[in-house]
Amino acid sequence: MTSILGTVGAYRRGSTRLCVGLLAGVALGVTALIPAGSAAAGRPVNGDVVGEPSARLTPAQLAGQRIIYSYPGLTPPESLLAHIRNGEAAGVIFFGENIASAAQIAGVVRQLRDAARQSPVHAPLLLMTDQEGGLIRRLPGAPELSEKQIGQSAQPVSGAVRAGTGAGDNLKSVGMNLNLAPVLDVVSVPGNFIDRFQRSYGSDPATVGKLGSAFIGAQQKTGVAATAKHFPGLGATPVGQNTDLEPVTITSSLGDLRARDEAAYPAAISAKVKLIMASWAIYPALDASRPAGLSPTVITSELRGRLGYHGVTITDALEAGALQAFGDNGRRAVLAARAGMDLILCSARDVSQGEAATQGLVGGLRNGDLNATAFQASVRRVTQLRDSLS
Repeated sequence: MTSILGTVGAYRRGSTRLCVGLLAGVALGVTALIPAGSAAAGRPVNGDVVGEPSARLTPAQLAGQRIIYSYPGLTPPESLLAHIRNGEAAGVIFFGENIASAAQIAGVVRQLRDAARQSPVHAPLLLMTDQEGGLIRRLPGAPELSEKQIGQSAQPVSGAVRAGTGAGDNLKSVGMNLNLAPVLDVVSVPGNFIDRFQRSYGSDPATVGKLGSAFIGAQQKTGVAATAKHFPGLGATPVGQNTDLEPVTITSSLGDLRARDEAAYPAAISAKVKLIMASWAIYPALDASRPAGLSPTVITSELRGRLGYHGVTITDALEAGALQAFGDNGRRAVLAARAGMDLILCSARDVSQGEAATQGLVGGLRNGDLNATAFQASVRRVTQLRDSLS
């Protein structure tokens, strides 16, 4: 998530074992993967569920392994529970409006896990929120200090370790297993929305990398996955602009992007960060026409190729204003998947958004807009992530 619209509770994005076997019919191509005319919840695709040789994934189930849902209010709607029971969801993101107390959200988590246990795809859900610290917290409690406060403290490394441990323990206490933190943006434009809400460790890439990796290592020791964001960086966002609300272009040179904005990521990758979230800004030095999370150049070439990242990628909010020129939710999901994003974050608090993204992925596989082999690789990465969590 990338912005604050009011208080902590009003802040909105805009930011398991899934034993799914690989699709055995890769060589047969997309037409064998999803036969023409089959509905999203129609005929099974050629893919076994490991441990259940007779089980098959329908197109909607296969696409659903890449979809993170959200919902309004304090009670998950039946439509979301149905998708989970049907094996058509990878996880759920929680916001302030979903949380009245630790006891209440722990009860919701149990309800979602109960639904997942009824699924033909036996896998813990990815259950996540933004627990960065300071202003950006969904749950009360740790970490109380913001990244900026930690970066300016007398003992920043130990502060980052405490924050990571505190965030992980806090989320785990209510049953969540994934945190969309830490922020690795390196501030080069003071007063922009990253700096204003104290979401950065500072303006020195080495410091940001050191503190971010300390947070990551400490949190992941608790069993809660960490997410480094927002690649390649939002620290140079102009003052008054925000990708949640509008298109943003960051005009840094390629040299500056690599030496400053991307420079914190090797430390995070070395710390075995489980997820990296891409930004929705456009970086003309890398790709002049597409936001980072829709750009194969940024995700496949820069992040995976140049930096050697092999973990899970996740989009920022699919409903973000920065994507207003890139079609509806289904089309955005296809463009993100084609760029190399593994998980699609549908955070509009509307179950129909996740349904539209699922339909988009199903259609993209059917018509050849999405490569079947690359799709399998994404499902494999998500499978490994969920398999590492509880």
